[in-house]
Amino acid sequence: MDKLTLNMNAYLPLRDVVFQTLREAIFKGELKPGERLMELQLANRLGVSRTPIREAIRMLELEGLAVTVPRRGAEVARMTEKEMEDVLQIRRALDELAVGLACANMAEEGLRKIYVALKNFEKRAGEGKVKEVAQADVEFHDAIYQASNNPKLVNMLNNLRGQMYRYRVEYLKGRELYPKLIEEHAKIYAGLKRKDRETVVEITRRHVMNQEIAMKNMIQEME
Repeated sequence: MDKLTLNMNAYLPLRDVVFQTLREAIFKGELKPGERLMELQLANRLGVSRTPIREAIRMLELEGLAVTVPRRGAEVARMTEKEMEDVLQIRRALDELAVGLACANMAEEGLRKIYVALKNFEKRAGEGKVKEVAQADVEFHDAIYQASNNPKLVNMLNNLRGQMYRYRVEYLKGRELYPKLIEEHAKIYAGLKRKDRETVVEITRRHVMNQEIAMKNMIQEME
């Protein structure tokens, strides 16, 4: 069993550090839906005692990322169609707002960063390593969010990103989707470059909706 890396933070109690580490591992798919959260094993993987593990699991349950199953104990919550739809509904609205604001507020440096992220996604997609592709996808959209020049919107999208990440990794395991994603990213960039707000908002709406459809199919296949 792989050793998890504890994300140490001197300003946080150990239980919170363990919680954030396990939370990130779930989002990244290192702890998979339905995987048992066994206190002793997790304590060994993180190099801590069982007490902060137990407390962190309770915190994961409060956030809906873990559930306690009779006679099995705690396990990573399975991804549900309803949860995915809820997250993507919010993301679609905020992404549309972000690209619209980017059209109005974006500086030349912001456009350059979006282009660099676009090319990096194309490169990573060609290499086919899922986690690297997922990170490149995050960076492309983050560059757009930053170009919106609205820090409060960026913070909201950053909070949503964690909830979205576990779906994104599973979704991007389908390499047949990469050409379509590359095409949509290129269209978004071209619309931003022209400052064509109406077109780029519509492309972004379709981009997120296409992901929603693909993820819904993915979750149904997992059930």
